[in-house]
Amino acid sequence: MTRHQAHRRRRTARRLLATSAGVATGLLVTGLLSAPAQAQPHADDGTGAPIGTTARTVGDARYEPGPCPKTPEPIEELEGARCGTLTVPENRVKPNSKTIKLGVAIVPAAAGTPKPDPIVWLAGGPGDDAVGEAKMAIGGGLNRDRDVILMSQRGTYSADPTALCPNIDEFNARAVGLVYDAPSTERLHVEATKACRDELAGRGLDLSAYNDTESAADYEDLRTTLGIKQWNLYGISYGTHLALVSMRLHPEGLRSVGIDGILPPSRAGSAATWSSARQGIDGLFKACADQPACNRRYPNLSATFDKLVSDLEAKPVTTTVTLPGNDKPVKVVLDGGALVNWMTSATHVAPQVPAALEELANGKPQRIAQQWASGKLSPAAMGRVAHGLVYGVFCSEWTPYESQEQALRGGQKAFPSFPRSVQAQAPQLTFLRPDCDVWNVPPAAPSIRDVTRGDIPTLALSGSFDSQTGADNGPYVARTLSKAKVVTIPYQPHVVFATSKCAQEIALSFFENPDAPKTGCLKGLEPPEFEIAPR
Repeated sequence: MTRHQAHRRRRTARRLLATSAGVATGLLVTGLLSAPAQAQPHADDGTGAPIGTTARTVGDARYEPGPCPKTPEPIEELEGARCGTLTVPENRVKPNSKTIKLGVAIVPAAAGTPKPDPIVWLAGGPGDDAVGEAKMAIGGGLNRDRDVILMSQRGTYSADPTALCPNIDEFNARAVGLVYDAPSTERLHVEATKACRDELAGRGLDLSAYNDTESAADYEDLRTTLGIKQWNLYGISYGTHLALVSMRLHPEGLRSVGIDGILPPSRAGSAATWSSARQGIDGLFKACADQPACNRRYPNLSATFDKLVSDLEAKPVTTTVTLPGNDKPVKVVLDGGALVNWMTSATHVAPQVPAALEELANGKPQRIAQQWASGKLSPAAMGRVAHGLVYGVFCSEWTPYESQEQALRGGQKAFPSFPRSVQAQAPQLTFLRPDCDVWNVPPAAPSIRDVTRGDIPTLALSGSFDSQTGADNGPYVARTLSKAKVVTIPYQPHVVFATSKCAQEIALSFFENPDAPKTGCLKGLEPPEFEIAPR
């Protein structure tokens, strides 16, 4: 789920919920395997031609082969991909709607004899471009014996038109020097959101058409124009939200579905982000408590964290840090809300967390301040997120179906000791309601909040440290999916495919045999070795 911490390992950026004005919770950090695609015999489109090499029109949609979609940097895993564009109506509800173009890249299977049903990668966000996540998908071996299809969701980086709004990313960068949840920050936050809306509307985008219903139809149009009878979905984070909507609206073309870092549309909103934060943070603290060395050095981590949130909310700490690759000092303000949002992402660097919290408690905020600022000021955080899609989803599908009182109760239930000002701003979704007031799009049909039912084989993957989309969402969605397999990977954060070889093995075995994925690798998993600082 995504509003999308610096780590000194090789990194790839992805989003958690979204990255809207002032609420970027930092770049999620993973070390990935890298396995460039090799040109091999291809699955075909029913005519004998490799998938993605034949132009075809079906209804109002047209696929045309062509150059590969643009990406911010070259992506080795896209070398040898078959590419093109899908042209679809921007708003299928309106007769004679203008059209938009979505970039498509098909990475060939590495196997000599590919299976006929490709895997479609659904990106996180909302607002991330699936094409830009090719390294994650292919680095994890997803194209072992199936083609992998990546399409830019409407409005994203390689789509035409885009709905990016770099002004919001620039505000995120400036906001590290502001009190996170202050009324003055809210005013600037909402101003940035309104400027984004005005710019996109001024370019002629129909902002009411950037949502899950239209996106699910885009993927169904891609399937039919590519001539594919059945395919498989693999959605991460927000991509699980879209996958569950697609399963409900367009089940006919789905062989199986993997969802990783699960965000059910029927639950999505501020209260759910509070619940997820509680689950992931508690999981990390318990792992420390279970290790004698960590527990001795950092006892009562939960109480330490709660006290820091309250103390910082009453008296924010201001410090200055320098970031990798930039000698210019950066002012950082840490209040209670900033600490909560740092912590929501910090489960990705779990071994550092106990030491970082103790440093902060002893007047040394630099490590947390540097990580908090690094995600927002990174070049990878600038001009890449489709904020028009972010707000299109949140403001039509989430806020109309969750009251402000329900959102507040979510914070009060998950973290009853937090100050009310912190409870009032859900992690990852700060100032969401006033943002949506200025975004001003109509609510989606109430059915968008329906649970997904059916018998499509589904792999529901979660991490026990996931503080962005809690692990309890796996059993929740499985209640109404008769062929769902729920797997929680211990000691892993949000989107386990990116961080866990075991999760990759389970996912690949699932696509090989959706009725019986192999989960034996779970038995050998060890907890992280927490950093133990000298006294």
